Amino acid sequence: MPFNINPEKIGFNPRESGAFQLPFPEQIAFIRQKLNLPTEHYDDIIKSAHDRAFVVAGAAKADLLNDLRQAVDRSIAEGMSIGWFRKEFDNIVKKNGWHGWTGEDTADGRDWRTRVIYRTNLSASYAAGRYAQLTNPALLKSRPYWKYIHNDTVQHPRPLHQSWNGLVLRYDDPFWQSHFPPNGWGCRCRVTAVRADEYNDSHAPDDGTYEHVDRHGEVHTIPKGIDYGWDYTPGASLNTGVNELISPKLTNLSAPIGSAMMEQLQPVLQSDLTEQFSTWVDEIFSVNQSRNHSQLAGWISPKVLTGLAEMGKEPLTAEIFIEDRLLTGKKADRHVTAGDALNVEEWKSVPAALVSDPTVLYDADTGKLLYVLPSLTDSRSVKIVIALDYYVGKQKKSLNVARSAFKIDANALLDRRRYKILN
Repeated sequence: MPFNINPEKIGFNPRESGAFQLPFPEQIAFIRQKLNLPTEHYDDIIKSAHDRAFVVAGAAKADLLNDLRQAVDRSIAEGMSIGWFRKEFDNIVKKNGWHGWTGEDTADGRDWRTRVIYRTNLSASYAAGRYAQLTNPALLKSRPYWKYIHNDTVQHPRPLHQSWNGLVLRYDDPFWQSHFPPNGWGCRCRVTAVRADEYNDSHAPDDGTYEHVDRHGEVHTIPKGIDYGWDYTPGASLNTGVNELISPKLTNLSAPIGSAMMEQLQPVLQSDLTEQFSTWVDEIFSVNQSRNHSQLAGWISPKVLTGLAEMGKEPLTAEIFIEDRLLTGKKADRHVTAGDALNVEEWKSVPAALVSDPTVLYDADTGKLLYVLPSLTDSRSVKIVIALDYYVGKQKKSLNVARSAFKIDANALLDRRRYKILN
């Protein structure tokens, strides 16, 4: 989003004092382009995914998240104080009946939690706005170097952040990809643009790395001096598709949260998801050979998950994957004839059909889900059988995977004793 910028004045924004009180257009634009996403844990979304997602850990309901979003927006756009935000937070919690959030048991906990929400959104949006300014072509031409500046007013300064103070490197030095501040919770460091004559032939420091094991057992290697999840440049990924940034996180989220997240993202994700699935289908049919690969096709809706939960059958996650062997003729169901197989265009229609209010049944005999979709070629229906929590060795995860897909007469699914209608 372009803005008129005076290169000679950029880098001297009054907000850089550390007070963060005066908004500027790039900062406001950054916070307002985000999508509200429900979460359970603070690291459901990390690093550059925050460029497109507004999250508050534990806030899963749409109304609650939207109210918090509006309070954060006003805090940034109108320069409201943390005292004002705390009053708004209390009103929002009461209005929405929000319980179970970290810090709710004590006054100190509430103050800590509101400070984290307030300052994290303020500092990250400020950094993203500054990045938009600093990468303006006119500014890069006159000031192609960036200087790291430590804020000496912080109560507990980090030694490595202090050691980076005054470091001058070119704007495209890899150092900035992981060290563009803020570099952790409460960090108030900043970057300013400087002319080439301020560069003193310095090099990016090698301070080593450390490993962080997240709650899923995944190991993250992070530069020392930077908190887990903060080793990225706020605002640098705005040109990256939402699907690429966020949808891979789906397999790490619990089913209700993952489903709610994908429902929120559906208006912006669906076209990308359909296009990627269509390209994958063309590739599989062109080689006609299974590579033991599976492709994300959609997700189990909140309504279907509710029905499963009532039966004590809720899956671990919400995604639905299609195995490539189903497209190559090596099907799990040996009774499927060539005339019952899906053609290329029917396979390509699956992602859109999965979110277009399909009939969904639970098979009490097998414990599988049956999705009944319209056929593109005749009066029959497409039946896709989904195994819940099916272990995929290559991905080392339990996923919801289609085990068979073929065309049938929908009347064959009228055995009410065996099937429970979920949608």
